[in-house]
Amino acid sequence: MDKVLVTGGLGFIGSHTVIELQNDGFEVVIIDNLSNSSIDVLEGITAISGKSPLFEQLDLKDKSAVQNFFSKHKDIKGVIHFAASKAVGESVQEPLLYYENNLNTLIYILQELTAKMASNFIFSSSCTVYGQADNMPITEDAAIKPAESPYGNTKQIGEEIIKDTCKVKSNFNAIALRYFNPIGAHPTAEIGELPIGVPQNLVPFITQTGAGLRDALSVFGDDYPTPDGTCIRDYIHVVDLAKAHVVALKRLLNKKNTSNYETFNIGTGVGSSVLEVIHSFERVSNKSLNYKIADRREGDVISAYADTTKANEELGWKAASSLDEAMLSAWKWEQKIRGL
Repeated sequence: MDKVLVTGGLGFIGSHTVIELQNDGFEVVIIDNLSNSSIDVLEGITAISGKSPLFEQLDLKDKSAVQNFFSKHKDIKGVIHFAASKAVGESVQEPLLYYENNLNTLIYILQELTAKMASNFIFSSSCTVYGQADNMPITEDAAIKPAESPYGNTKQIGEEIIKDTCKVKSNFNAIALRYFNPIGAHPTAEIGELPIGVPQNLVPFITQTGAGLRDALSVFGDDYPTPDGTCIRDYIHVVDLAKAHVVALKRLLNKKNTSNYETFNIGTGVGSSVLEVIHSFERVSNKSLNYKIADRREGDVISAYADTTKANEELGWKAASSLDEAMLSAWKWEQKIRGL
């Protein structure tokens, strides 16, 4: 069994990826500082996969702790790096916190990995690197636009750091996965998205409104140049996204990569408007959702959905779940954690 490190492995996407790795026979070590996650997620991972991953609670901003970890775990064959702060609004208010947490931690890990004989690295990137793309769907060759937020900028800079490292370290192999909009939960409802405070993302706000935690959902703008006037995004089931990480890691381990730095869009290839997501929830939950139209929100792009041709053909990966399936899993998870 190859040993894999998953940083931020108790978070939303990280925890689902740990399960898929364990189901595929990998031995997983998780690093998480629990700043935006719960230790209880370990129980959910174990319940689903029947295996308990190794867990180390440490802060990746502590360079000596990172060095000590890698000196203790010399047999790690690959790293999937999720650990990062990710709230766009907060990043605007706290830019230095975001640059320190998202970039220093990346650098400390890469310093350890590039000192090894050979290393494999999967980076959690984002479609935010494209900004408002000129053409839809978005291909990997689309222009990288100026970032809309410090969070988005950390993803752009992170990719540049990895790319520059790959140029001078031929034994270092990396893939940046540019996610579109992960939603949903594990079908067992043992793990799912656990936003702290008011949700920053659409789907948990929808499910919390459906569960009665929120009075109403605000739809920010209905006058965009889209079929129903609301913004369009590419919503991908988190389990599909998790499986993409396993496929990408195996591509590097099996030396199937065509260069030592590659990028792939990870989405469904289908754009769904905010109102379509609301109507999907209403279908699967048999509930009528209380929502109101509000003013546009600064920084929101009109439309963003992926061209997934490269991931489909080169990675051999394709999203399998529909929007309704993802929304149903998110609703089942919400019902479970609220005791409904």
